[in-house]
Amino acid sequence: MNDERRYYLAFNLTSGVGPTRLRLLRDRCGSLAAAWQASAATLQATGLDGKTVEAILSKRAKLDLDAELAKLERLGVSIVTWDDNEYPLRLREIANSPPLLYVRGEVGLRDETAVAIVGTREMSPYGKQIAYELGRDLAQNGVTVVSGLARGVDTEAHRGALAVGGRTIAVLGCGVDTIHPFSNRQLGQQIIASGALVSDYAVGIRPEAANFPPRNRIISGLSLGVIVVEAGARSGALITVAFALEQGREVFSVPGDVTRLSSIGTNDLIRNGARLVSSAQDVLDELRLADAPVQLEMKQMLPSDPTESRLLTILSRQPQHLDEISRESELSAAQVSATLLMMALKGMVREVGPGLYVSTLVHFEGQDG
Repeated sequence: MNDERRYYLAFNLTSGVGPTRLRLLRDRCGSLAAAWQASAATLQATGLDGKTVEAILSKRAKLDLDAELAKLERLGVSIVTWDDNEYPLRLREIANSPPLLYVRGEVGLRDETAVAIVGTREMSPYGKQIAYELGRDLAQNGVTVVSGLARGVDTEAHRGALAVGGRTIAVLGCGVDTIHPFSNRQLGQQIIASGALVSDYAVGIRPEAANFPPRNRIISGLSLGVIVVEAGARSGALITVAFALEQGREVFSVPGDVTRLSSIGTNDLIRNGARLVSSAQDVLDELRLADAPVQLEMKQMLPSDPTESRLLTILSRQPQHLDEISRESELSAAQVSATLLMMALKGMVREVGPGLYVSTLVHFEGQDG
């Protein structure tokens, strides 16, 4: 493991060092390795407050990084950082993206096309059926199903994806060494084999109520859109919706029985503009995922080249004409046209009108706290 990944882990285990302070340390010290080894005066000169400087010095004095890494290996846990190619593309886009993820299983290219399914723990038989069918049908169409492994809707969404041999990711509100709830231990093991358990909480962190709302930003951050199956007026699923809206994700809602409390949240979402969902096909159509399996195959077979990279720096969510793209890139119209065609097959761009293109892989710099 390279030094930077070691020190991502070191700072992750240090209280008070979140994404903003980690960037500050890396930028001011030149590397995380240098920041971890810096003197108190150097740390103070970066602009950190005294409490954070003290936390770093205290942790450094007693942390055995080699022992921590050995523990992760023993538990079958890998770490993925901002600097790694395996770091999920869509999660990288969000504000406050976690600098480090703990993973049991595998995340990667196949998970770029992902949709979250969330909802109440106290689901009705109707909610159970719909969550399972949505998970199953999305996975059958090459979509990775993301949820939180909680009882109820989450469990059924994961189970549906696994039933057809699909991929599913569970984002935990605790360390990935603890499968919570205990009743889902077997399901968690199945997810590890066909996807991943993911968390930004260190191993050993127990599931506590305060941990779950922040982890919801990762559920939505990994996904193109969030489907709410059943949710009461104060459901935790609505926290995921709030994060999804902040992150520019699509929000979908399954209409519910108006006589049930667990339908208040979902029906209100539809009233306020969420896309009504009656089947997985509604989601596939809205997110243009009908060709997701073909796009994945093309991405795996045909890796990006410098021309694609250059065009991606020019393209945005605002339509741009082929001629304008050619001028800005200083490439011939024929070369740009051929490259855009290949990028469209990979799902990287979309033609929204005659000669007009938008990027589907927009990166932006978020501000974090």
